[in-house]
Amino acid sequence: MWLDIVLIIIGVALVLKGADALTEGASALARRMNVSEMVIGLTIVAAGTSAPELFVSLVSALKGTPDMAVGNVVGSNTMNAMLIVGCAAMVAPMVISRSTVKKDMPFAVGASVLLMVLSLNSRLGLVDGLVLLAGFVGFMVYTLRGSKNGAGSAESAAAVSAVSAENALSAESAAAVPAEEGGSAAAPKPWVSALYVVGGLAALVLGSNLFVDSASSVALSLGISEAVVGLTVVAGGTSLPELATSVVAARKGQSAIAIGNVIGSNVFNILMILGLTATISPLQIEGITTLDMAVMLGSIALVWFFSRTRYTVERWEGAVLVAGYLAYVSWLIYSL
Repeated sequence: MWLDIVLIIIGVALVLKGADALTEGASALARRMNVSEMVIGLTIVAAGTSAPELFVSLVSALKGTPDMAVGNVVGSNTMNAMLIVGCAAMVAPMVISRSTVKKDMPFAVGASVLLMVLSLNSRLGLVDGLVLLAGFVGFMVYTLRGSKNGAGSAESAAAVSAVSAENALSAESAAAVPAEEGGSAAAPKPWVSALYVVGGLAALVLGSNLFVDSASSVALSLGISEAVVGLTVVAGGTSLPELATSVVAARKGQSAIAIGNVIGSNVFNILMILGLTATISPLQIEGITTLDMAVMLGSIALVWFFSRTRYTVERWEGAVLVAGYLAYVSWLIYSL
């Protein structure tokens, strides 16, 4: 038990350091490649921080524990939308671009609706998996096409500037950047930024795996069901990268990466992870209820609703999201 607790602490520390490195590297690459931070968040950061969910869901399905595989995704998406966006907004109000509200968020809501429809028969088979994977391909094509024509870049930059103005920490961060001999801020070389991204992802995956293995061992020893473990402990562990990355990004005034990370991760979790998992090994869903699915859908829909009001998720709205998540987890624990 004590060894598991030590490993949990080590895992959390690795996740926090990895998130910081990943945010710095991804942001630098976005600026140097003239690609909006939103696109970087929707693709590179989202895919990287979803690696723990991919690993856990695949292994769970192959080991014959589909409830943990599906619960991991459903729980992670609920946590992403409510706890992570909520915490990030409480750290610094998140300014959301119009293109994100009108194009990207509906895709995340649509993915959640698709999963609910496909799982009505309590099973995700080969055909269902292929449908989900086809949806993921469509999402990636749409996102990359948007990056080529620069859609949303100006809005994304405006969003970052607006949040940075409210966040005093971003000014301190800028002052800490080393300067070149000429006196201007030195931009990191591409290979340095890439190293930050790779190193950050490695720390995120390793730290999350340590957390999940140790926390799951403790939870299962207490006789908690696989579905609840997947919805809470495993989902919480595999969502640590998204939580750390989004909060750190918000703290540094990079709300585009913070919200892009959440939206991209939610879409990636449903379409790519469950699509690939169901294609490899059909999933029989028993412990995940319609209410769990409805909470997942309602959470991203609520973020979308908050974002449509003045294109900002305010601190009080973040508090509402966090309170909603805590209420949901309390209900899960009460229902044991």
